[in-house]
Amino acid sequence: MPAKPKLLALNRFPDAVEARMARDYDARSNADDRKLSADEVAKLSAGMDGVLTSPASPLAADSIAKLAPSVRIVATFSVGTDHLDLPAARKRGLIVTNTPDVLTDATADLAMLLLLAAARRAYEGQALLRAGRWTGWVPTQLMGQGFAGKRLGLVGMGRIGRAQVRRARPFGLDIHYHNRLRLPPDQEEGAIFHADLEEMLPLCHFLSLHCPLTPETRKLLNAARIAKLPDGAVVVNTARGPVVDDDALISALASGKLAAAGLDVFDGEPKVHPGYRTLDNAYLLPHLGSATVETRNAMGFRALDNLDAYFAGREPPDRVV
Repeated sequence: MPAKPKLLALNRFPDAVEARMARDYDARSNADDRKLSADEVAKLSAGMDGVLTSPASPLAADSIAKLAPSVRIVATFSVGTDHLDLPAARKRGLIVTNTPDVLTDATADLAMLLLLAAARRAYEGQALLRAGRWTGWVPTQLMGQGFAGKRLGLVGMGRIGRAQVRRARPFGLDIHYHNRLRLPPDQEEGAIFHADLEEMLPLCHFLSLHCPLTPETRKLLNAARIAKLPDGAVVVNTARGPVVDDDALISALASGKLAAAGLDVFDGEPKVHPGYRTLDNAYLLPHLGSATVETRNAMGFRALDNLDAYFAGREPPDRVV
């Protein structure tokens, strides 16, 4: 019986994923999910054939350079790859794979949760109750914003953006989108395309970010663009933290220019700009977009599918490098 490929897992993964990994691989697991230094990763990778990682365990250029020569493939438990130095991987001759397609519904669900929670002042209501300060229903208490007849703008219209359109439409929202390229009509889900983001922003009572992080989208939502939104708009971000200029968003929330924001991702996470914590109109979640049992299992299985294909001599289906 041929020896199982040797796999180094840099994180603790869901139980079902760990079980499959243990069945099919000679796996070395980071059972306590401890943060590993580049030198520790290098040491643990000795004799390994592949590495399974995630955004919680970034592999910068120095980490990739220090991987044992035996390592031939890195599979990431994520769609995004900004935690990996892809040029360094390419230079090193590593194959890199990701896990597309399996996060769509969970992330779109969370985007709607953030939109609803921010618009309806859910954090303020919870804080009032938990502090024992609620004295009963009154006509003007914590009045938020309804959706019917208002406009939702999406920045980015990939799978998650389109899934959010399908979730948002029953709430009575008129939906617009900005994307690098216009989609074919049968993929637009009835949303109205704007080639110019600056043209779309003044129309948006609600704005939801779904774009990838690129040099062009870094701090895409800055002070100048926030100023173009209607007064009292609500902003949601389930894309990447750095697509928002934190100082600009915090200033707009504090001044009342924006009514609220719902954020699941942050620049420099797990560190969060301290200004957000002072704001009652910021609804904050710790990067839960894909955090369902079904989705996290599917992500792990997709990563293992890529590893299985490579070690069986086939092209990994989700190869990015």
